[in-house]
Amino acid sequence: MKSPLLKTATLLSITLLFACTSTEDKVNDLLQRHMDSFVFVEGGSFMMGNPGGWSVRPDTIPAHKVTLDSFSIQKYEVTQGDFDLFIDVTGHVTTDIDFYSVMREENPKRFIAELPAVGTWYDAKAFCLWLGNLSGKPIDLPTEAQWEYAARSRGKMVRFATDTGKAEAGVNMAKKPRLGIMDNSALPYPPGNFPPNPLGLYDMSGNAAEWVQDYYQPDYYQHSPEHNPQGPKTGKTSPSPSKIYQQKIARGGRYFDFWGNTTVSKLSVPSGLFWLDKGLRCAIIK
Repeated sequence: MKSPLLKTATLLSITLLFACTSTEDKVNDLLQRHMDSFVFVEGGSFMMGNPGGWSVRPDTIPAHKVTLDSFSIQKYEVTQGDFDLFIDVTGHVTTDIDFYSVMREENPKRFIAELPAVGTWYDAKAFCLWLGNLSGKPIDLPTEAQWEYAARSRGKMVRFATDTGKAEAGVNMAKKPRLGIMDNSALPYPPGNFPPNPLGLYDMSGNAAEWVQDYYQPDYYQHSPEHNPQGPKTGKTSPSPSKIYQQKIARGGRYFDFWGNTTVSKLSVPSGLFWLDKGLRCAIIK
């Protein structure tokens, strides 16, 4: 007959075994879902940037020829639930941890599992690299050029990354805020809520603004190389209360800013700061 102490130890071992198995199963499920979601994008040439009338931002011009090698990109934005599992498994700590904790407490609806993940550029990159380590694939954030080429369905002359190339509020993109103003109380939709673009990619216009690999410089389009541009070597700097961060680029517009939701809109964002409207999707870069 087992002693009470031995029984307790046995129960603890079984509990830990089930906990480990459960976590392992969750990670395996995440990995399978994410790897299944990659869409192959055949390389080619296109005119990147604003051909005129697509954006008022001077950093979207001039339109310039870009030629890309083939790559793959995820059809969905990464969800908060999967990002939380990544944090639980790896112990990853965001660069803006104090503000992150405050914002989670103050905005619980923004952090539900089904919505796009929230984090800094470093958090987004860490997630993609973790996925790469799990899969053995060269996974990272897409470059800005890869992102736009995929959003515009291999560089077609369309302003919006929707099924029709047009923006229809509440039909294939987030609803327009009242009176055309930004609605800071809005929430993004769960990934896949609207029809995909012709490549089968969802929410590349008007849900979460998605982090890409590149640093931000306002004049980069004026001297971008044609083949596989990687962005400038350094980014414009932005001071924060505690640290100066180089700016990175986020693409795709935002759910509370309907008219900014074009595929040539670009946001210049301090890389280490935390934003409720920023999300991510990963790419297989080789």
